[in-house]
Formats: sequence, structure tokens, C-alpha cells
Amino acid sequence: MMTPLRFEQTYEDDWTELEALLAGAVARKGWRSAEATPVSGARIAALYRRACEHLALARARCYPAHITDRLERMTTDAHQLIYHRREFGIARLRHMAAVEFPAAVRAHASYVAVAAATFLLPTIIVAILVYRHPDMILSVVDSQTAATFESMYAKSADSIGRARAASTDWMMFGYYIRHNIGVAFQCFAAGLFAGCGSLFFLAYNGAFSGALAGYLVERGLSSTFFSFVATHSAFELTAIVLSGAAGLRVGQSLLAPGPLTRPQALVQATRDSAILLYGVTGMLLVAAGIEAFWSSASWLPSAVKYGVAAVCWTAVASYFVLQGRHAS
Repeated sequence: MMTPLRFEQTYEDDWTELEALLAGAVARKGWRSAEATPVSGARIAALYRRACEHLALARARCYPAHITDRLERMTTDAHQLIYHRREFGIARLRHMAAVEFPAAVRAHASYVAVAAATFLLPTIIVAILVYRHPDMILSVVDSQTAATFESMYAKSADSIGRARAASTDWMMFGYYIRHNIGVAFQCFAAGLFAGCGSLFFLAYNGAFSGALAGYLVERGLSSTFFSFVATHSAFELTAIVLSGAAGLRVGQSLLAPGPLTRPQALVQATRDSAILLYGVTGMLLVAAGIEAFWSSASWLPSAVKYGVAAVCWTAVASYFVLQGRHAS
């Protein structure tokens, strides 16, 4: 990992340039505007986006306060300059979605990788085990619940994946929101137990998903099951992994607070994780809508669902890898 000194030396030129441009922009608004040098708004915007990523990295790595304070000050000044009088509302949400959320995910890439592995490995292992030994599903759910899953994903079902108690797509939409946000909150909040709670809930949900997949595939229901989960899982599973990553960030602050006290490190970690949680909430709302109104539609051909799913997975991956990265 890059040391704080090396980090500061690497990006010093960008920070100095941004501070100078911000000072010039302020001067143009004052009584010296006629004498001030013109300021490039595009250049300020590019440096601002870059500084946002640097701030997220500095927070995630617990760099010294003088670095984070400087970055917070310049990003705040740049944000007020670019989005003045539009601090709240649509402009703020747009900026969060376009810059802050993907930048925060990239800054927490190590936590995301651990969370993804913790979720995916139990999913794959348990899916294979249950597929080869279907009776193992009874170690996860009772026989009545297993039978309910079969009926929910039967090829003759009017709406795939719908519980009998829910008569409309809107009822399922509300159910999915409540359930998915509950799972995500568990994965995040359990990080207070030194990160172990987040690892547990990630592994548990992965194992449950794998058991269900393995059982339904063994029962010959793979076509309905995979066509159901393919699209919304791009948002839902990604959001759950990100919530677990946020929980691991909180847990790491308690185990290794660095130069800060544990309460200070916890506050900073919670603040760093907040943007991840905002983004996760938005993704889960999207996932619930797709799951209730698209994934459950039995009249849609599987090929169409898989095609849309491919687009969604590509869009999600591209968003986190590319969004907010702007050339000078």
C-alpha cells in the first residue's frame, strides 16, 4: 500500500493546481474580477473528481488528518463552486450517483474483494453439494419450505418466484424492498463485531442462495430459476456484497484504528461507508422493481430475460470501473 508521504507527493501537483484554480475563481467573483486570469471550469471539474477519489482513498486507508482535512476542504470548496445553490435535491443526487458512489467503491476495492469472495465461495460450494445430494436442502430449510420453493419456480406458475400470500406484483415489490434492505443492513451493521458479523452474514446468505439454486436445478427447474434471478441479481447481489464491504470497513477501524483512537476511527469509517450505503439503497430499490415486475413475468421468453440480464451486468460492472473517471 502506498505510504501517506508517497501518496501526498504523487498527487501534490494536482492538489496545488486545484487550490490555485479555486482561489482564482473566487477572485473573479470579487472586486478584482476584471483583473483576474480566466479560470477553466472543465479543468476544475476534472481535478475535483480526481480529488474526490483521493479523499475516498485517504479515508479508507486511514491517512493522517492533515491529508484528509486538506482534501475535504478543497473538495467542499470545489463542490460549492460547481453546484452552488443546488446543494440539495436532484443535482446532489446526480453528483452522488455519477461521482461519489463509484469512487467510494473503487477506494474500498480490497473490502469489496473480500466480501465478494466470502459470498461467492459458499454459494458455489453449497450449490454443488446440494445438487449432488438433494437431501442436504433439509439442513437449510424444512420440507414444507422446500416444497414451496418448487411451486414458486414451477414452469406452470403464473408468476415466477411469487409467494402465495402475495397476490400482486406491488405486494411483492414491497416485500422485496423490506427483505433486501434487511439483509443488506445485517451485512453492514454486523461489522461492529470486528467485521466477523459481516463475514458471517455474507457467507450465510451465499450458502442459502447456493442451496436453493442447487436444489432447484436438481429438480429440473433451472430454466425458470435462472431466468428469474439473472436480471435483478446484477443489482441485488452487488448491493449485498457492497453492504458487507462497508461492514468490513467498520470492523477494520476497530481492529486497526491506526493513529486514531478507536472511537475516532469508527466515526471516520462510518462516514466513509455512508456513501456506499446510499448507493446500496438505490441499487436495492432498482433490484426490487425489476424482481417484482420483470423477473416474475412468466410470459417473457427466457432468451429475452438473459439478454437484458447481460446488459444489466455489463452496465453495473462498467459503472463501477469507469464512472467518474475523467481525463484532464
